[in-house]
Amino acid sequence: MRPPPADRPEAADRVTPVELFFDVVFVLTTIQLAQLLEADLTWTGLGRVVLIFGLLWYLYTGYVWLTNHVPPRRTGRKLLIFAGMAGFLLTAVALPDALHGGGLIFGSGYLIVVLVHLTLFARSSVRASVRRLAPYNLSAAVLVLAAGLLTGPAVPALWTAAVLVQSVLPYLTPRHSWIGMAASFQVSAAYFVERHGLLLIVALGETVIAIGMGVPLDHLGPDTAGAVVLALALPAALWWTYFTDAPRTEHALADAPPATRTRLTAHTYVFGHFVLLLGVILTATGLHAVVAHPDEPAGWPTALALAGGPALFLAGMVDARRTFGTGRLTGRLAVAALILLSTPIGATVNAVLQLALVTALLTVMLMADRREHDEAEVRPAART
Repeated sequence: MRPPPADRPEAADRVTPVELFFDVVFVLTTIQLAQLLEADLTWTGLGRVVLIFGLLWYLYTGYVWLTNHVPPRRTGRKLLIFAGMAGFLLTAVALPDALHGGGLIFGSGYLIVVLVHLTLFARSSVRASVRRLAPYNLSAAVLVLAAGLLTGPAVPALWTAAVLVQSVLPYLTPRHSWIGMAASFQVSAAYFVERHGLLLIVALGETVIAIGMGVPLDHLGPDTAGAVVLALALPAALWWTYFTDAPRTEHALADAPPATRTRLTAHTYVFGHFVLLLGVILTATGLHAVVAHPDEPAGWPTALALAGGPALFLAGMVDARRTFGTGRLTGRLAVAALILLSTPIGATVNAVLQLALVTALLTVMLMADRREHDEAEVRPAART
């Protein structure tokens, strides 16, 4: 029996509602990771979060590349995307115990996500590349499942191996992996920019919701009210920062040659956005602790999370600017450094004072961005 023909190439002109629904489900991962980090705000806890998020983020980006080639407009595709959502939901629910006790459920959900991804991608115009992708992703899923059957040091070792097999090994063996055929992927610049922008909106919005639901109502006074307002202002400043650069990033990506566009997309939206969203997770962790105890020093771990989150976010933005040549780097780097220098204030003086300072620094940076944008518009007009 002859296999069904592959789908014809389709342009992913815009994000569909089912993809936005998918992102809402995936963002539960970031909320769970923020809570996991808050419960163990140590370097070991941070390493655990980086390991788990690295494994899940790589596969999430795989779905973005999938829907870039196979837009889920047909009923069958939508149903498979829902199956992928179910897999991600299982991983998110089992995430708090994934490395000690709940790994089997996590691994089962992860295997579902991998199988759905490969099934849909095999129907695309880049199915030859998918054949090279499958062994790496399936091997990672098997390693995570195996970790779910074990306890002790073997569990993080197997997880680390899964991350390396999935996201590092393909670059070391390009002749045998999808990396060697990366030029065959057709990237829609508008789609990638819109999809990741919507993901960021959902992630920041869910962060605010989670913080609002965790406000201690038994002592809701002026300090707590001020912390709650600032807990909205900081994510809003991060949102504004991201969308200040998004239009220029889209234009630069669209103007790049197809092969270069694939490389730039992989760099910025796989690795750069991993750093950026890790910053969101750290920010959410710090904000929750500040709102819970607004009239006290935060302590060094919380203060470092509150400063490190926005600094990491800015690092991801700086990397995108450097990659696409879309703006100055020094301003954002200077603000990131000043934000990190606010850590002692939150650790030893007052948590809300640090939050206000971080938000103020970002606001000044955005005002400078606005001035730079206005000057750039005036210069071409003066020439004419």
